[in-house]
Amino acid sequence: MISNTKRDLPDPLPGFEGINRYWDSLQNMPAAKILPGEYYVTKCNEVIATVLGSCVSACVHDVIAGVGGMNHFMLPISEGLGWGGASDLADSANRYGNFAMEHMINQILINGGSRENLEVKIFGGGRIISGLGDIGKKNIEFALNYIQKEGLRLMGEDLGDLFPRKIIYYPVTGRVLVKKLKQLQNETIVQRERDYRSNIIHRPVEGDIELFDN
Repeated sequence: MISNTKRDLPDPLPGFEGINRYWDSLQNMPAAKILPGEYYVTKCNEVIATVLGSCVSACVHDVIAGVGGMNHFMLPISEGLGWGGASDLADSANRYGNFAMEHMINQILINGGSRENLEVKIFGGGRIISGLGDIGKKNIEFALNYIQKEGLRLMGEDLGDLFPRKIIYYPVTGRVLVKKLKQLQNETIVQRERDYRSNIIHRPVEGDIELFDN
């Protein structure tokens, strides 16, 4: 159960004022809810929640500093739409995935984390959007390849399958609760991901990102 009040909420880190935050009476602590395309980083004892369909979330935290965050992203894979050729499309997809991961990791490092102390858990990539291929599989492949390429420690995963997932992440400790939603009450998750996918296809990421070196 979610309370409408904002009692006892710690101040967010700079740049995260626009994230939906509330007091979660079930967890009995502050919470931040992220939507597709968003991420949230905190140093406070609060939870981060999201619901994943074909999207992927990476949960990252520094085991010493207790700072961590979670993102929620999908690669802009399309059937020849949005950009010119297949190679351009793949390059744009990789740039978008790098953007989603590196912005969040940079914020963790800027706020006291150290690269050598980071641990990662990844979730999502379900096949829930019919008629659009296995987008979830492509998201999973990118996330696993990114973690391997960057030399990050993968500590847990729950990926693929046919169901959406509700994720509750405790970034200070790295604990994650996962609930598979085997019966959707409505089309909200699917429609939200369709809208998100359409948006990122037509608005590719600009510029390059370099990982903050701490």
